Amino acid sequence: MTVGQTRAWERHWPSLGRDIAALPPGPLDLDGWFGRSAPVMLEIGSGMGETTAQLAEAAPDVNYVAVDVYQPGLAQLMMRAGTAGLTNLRLLRGDAVVLLEQHLPGQSLSGVRIFYPDPWPKKKHHKRRLVQPSLVSVVASRLVPGGTLHLATDWEHYAEHMMEVCSAEPHLRNLYPDEHGGWAPRPPWRPLTKFESRAEEEGRVSRDLIFERV
Repeated sequence: MTVGQTRAWERHWPSLGRDIAALPPGPLDLDGWFGRSAPVMLEIGSGMGETTAQLAEAAPDVNYVAVDVYQPGLAQLMMRAGTAGLTNLRLLRGDAVVLLEQHLPGQSLSGVRIFYPDPWPKKKHHKRRLVQPSLVSVVASRLVPGGTLHLATDWEHYAEHMMEVCSAEPHLRNLYPDEHGGWAPRPPWRPLTKFESRAEEEGRVSRDLIFERV
C-alpha cells in the first residue's frame, strides 16, 4: 500500500472495517455498528472505491456496506470517505459469499450492487465468475420485498450470463423486461468511472441489469 493508504488503514480500519473471517458466528449487528437503524445497501467488489464513496455520499439515509478482498482498495476507499466526511459507510474484507450466507439474515438488505466484477473471459475460468445461480439465490433471500439487485458489466458474454442467471431466479423479476434485451437504461446516478470510459473507448458497451425481489 502507499504511505497514504497505510495511514488511512491504521487510522480508520478499527472503526470502519472488519475482516469477514474474524466475525463472530451469527448475524452481523449492523445497527450497532452504524449506531442507527436504516436501510442497508451492500456493494460487492468496491475496487478502489471511486464509485462507492460517491454513492454513499449521495445516500446519507442509507447504511452503505462495501465488501472487497483488496486491502489497498479498501484503504483508498477509507481515504475517500475521510475526505468526504462520510459517516454512513462501513467496510468488510473477505469473501462476500461467506458474509451473505453466514452473517446476513433473510430480508436484511434493501439492495445489492455488483458493478464490473472480474469477467474471467476465458471459458475455462467461467466457473470463477462471481455471478452464479448459487450467489443470486442467496442474494434474493437476503433482500427485502421490493429490494433490488443491480449489476453492471462491460463484457457482453458475462452480461448475457448475468441475464440468464437472474432471469432464472424465481424470487427476482426484471424491472425492465420491455427494454431491448431486458437491459436497464444506464442510471444517471451511477458514476462514470475512468474504467468504464476506457472500456467504451476499447469498444466494450456497458450493460446494466436491475432485478427486484418479489
